[in-house]
Amino acid sequence: MVLDQRFLIYLAGGALSAAIDVGLFQALLVYGASLVVATSTGFFISLVVNYLFHAKFTFTSAARTSSFGKYLVVVAFNYGIALGMVSLAASLLGSPLTGKILSLPVIAIIGFFAGKHWIFK
Repeated sequence: MVLDQRFLIYLAGGALSAAIDVGLFQALLVYGASLVVATSTGFFISLVVNYLFHAKFTFTSAARTSSFGKYLVVVAFNYGIALGMVSLAASLLGSPLTGKILSLPVIAIIGFFAGKHWIFK
């Protein structure tokens, strides 16, 4: 099975976005931010980077208001997943970072297929 080159580019953009997301998340927690603030800030800053990266490099599509609106629908859905997994891991395992890390592949898979078949189509 040959991997779609777009998926490899998507993974690179996802890695960049994840590094921004997790880095901000951890930094904000260290400086005393709440889980909601840390999760939200990392998530939303990285989503802008993610959208612009995927519009330009992954799906070679112009950044447009209509595609950004669709992207935000997927982001809202993924945000709920991320926040839920962080909260669940914090309460069950005492490790919000575990929830954050575990949410990333789930969000990546949803995001790729939504981008390929709906957002940037």
